[in-house]
Amino acid sequence: MKIKRKIIEIDEELCDGCGQCVPSCAEGALEVIDGKAKVISDNLCDGLGACLGDCPQGALKIIEREAEDFDEEAVTEHLARQEQKPAPAQPSETLPCGCPSAQIQTFSAVPAAAAAGSVRETSGTPSALSHWPIKIRLIPPTAPYLKGADVLILADCAATAYRSLHQDLLEGRVVMMGCPKFDDAELYVERLAQVFQTAGIKSITCLRMEVPCCSGLTTIIKKALKASGQAIPAEELVISARGKILETIALAA
Repeated sequence: MKIKRKIIEIDEELCDGCGQCVPSCAEGALEVIDGKAKVISDNLCDGLGACLGDCPQGALKIIEREAEDFDEEAVTEHLARQEQKPAPAQPSETLPCGCPSAQIQTFSAVPAAAAAGSVRETSGTPSALSHWPIKIRLIPPTAPYLKGADVLILADCAATAYRSLHQDLLEGRVVMMGCPKFDDAELYVERLAQVFQTAGIKSITCLRMEVPCCSGLTTIIKKALKASGQAIPAEELVISARGKILETIALAA
């Protein structure tokens, strides 16, 4: 049944098909088709506008018009169909938006311990990473690999500084990565709160640098936990600029 309600409208002249809005829609209502983002069905769009802030061209806006009412059952069925689709194209293939970074992928992780050795010896060996994407802003709360996961929330710089990241922390965990200094902190709070509310997260490990700006990641996690209303075991590992673990701290929401 059609009613007058709020819904997303996309200006195709402004849209460049980058696809950054797609993972922000928890209902899966957006897709890049023929190089442009589109609402694939009115009844999948809740009209709340979670996708607006992720469009670098400002092509998305909320309007009021006659549209099919939002249907939660249809969303559930649509997301289930999405999970059953064949694996997405490999990065070497050209996608409509020209960038595969937001395509959901799950890998069979190879234990990092098995990859020990020199760079020459391990060239081409898969890492302990089990999924893609890894950036906080690109991971939708409905990503299948988040369900019941132990999550590692990782500051960008810490990934380089902590030498044994894969062996010590990545195996068996879903990684969500970002920079609290240069990225949108409020967007991160909102995204993580959605994940904590909906994905049944078992535990949270935060790995950050000792520098003051990196402590913003701790603040983001605490705010997200409070906003989500969930009691999830969480700890923080603080490392030096040379990658030495300085302290382990239990976090409270």
